[in-house]
Amino acid sequence: MIDSEGNTPKGSPAGDNSATHFRLDTLYSIIKDRQANRKPGSYTTYLFDKGLDKILKKLGEESTEVVIAGKSGNKAEVIYEIADLTYHAMVLMSLLEITPDEVIEELSSRHTLKVENEQ
Repeated sequence: MIDSEGNTPKGSPAGDNSATHFRLDTLYSIIKDRQANRKPGSYTTYLFDKGLDKILKKLGEESTEVVIAGKSGNKAEVIYEIADLTYHAMVLMSLLEITPDEVIEELSSRHTLKVENEQ
């Protein structure tokens, strides 16, 4: 498995870049590791070094790119841009100490409320 920076995460099979083995919690772990262990030349390190304003700016840019790609109707381009948006959102989550589980819990609570309201 290879991360967005071309590195093999610890504990993953070397050279296994199969999408079926890559999960968002894996990406989050990689980002958290980059936050704690700044690697020179790493884009993730660059974002953390620049701070909140830079991360928010990139998140805004990526959101706009998803909208533009969605308007184009090109599925591959939309997937690519959503991946960028997801990555940058997870960098923000890491900076603010928000875990993927917390986001999942929020989404789950919305679904639970919707089901309860429908009954």
